Amino acid sequence: MEITISQTEGQKPITVMHVHGNVDSTSYEAFQARALESIENGARNLVIDLSEVPFMSSAGLRALNQIYNTLRDENATRSEVSAGVTKGTYKSPHLKLAAPTKRVMEMLKMSGFDMFLEIHPDLQSALDSF
Repeated sequence: MEITISQTEGQKPITVMHVHGNVDSTSYEAFQARALESIENGARNLVIDLSEVPFMSSAGLRALNQIYNTLRDENATRSEVSAGVTKGTYKSPHLKLAAPTKRVMEMLKMSGFDMFLEIHPDLQSALDSF
């Protein structure tokens, strides 16, 4: 797996993580570490480009959940977020996914990640959503 990080300026600064390769039990730690490193370095709005990720295992989903929790909205309590996810009214304002492959999209939907993350069909729409 290879990861490149870029920055873009829109209405607010956005960090884009371009991921190339599988995110599975052999690579999820590197995936999670790169995202957390970006957050520690000041990233508050993150788009993960999944267009070159053919497969994401449950280990990759756990890493994605950790990234989500790290970027969780400080202004909302855990119970408010949980209630919003359950009602379908809450999506992360800081983490968005772009262009997942068909197989990865199936995993995201099957595991319920589409309930709390915005998943965009392409990178530009994810960037524009901020």
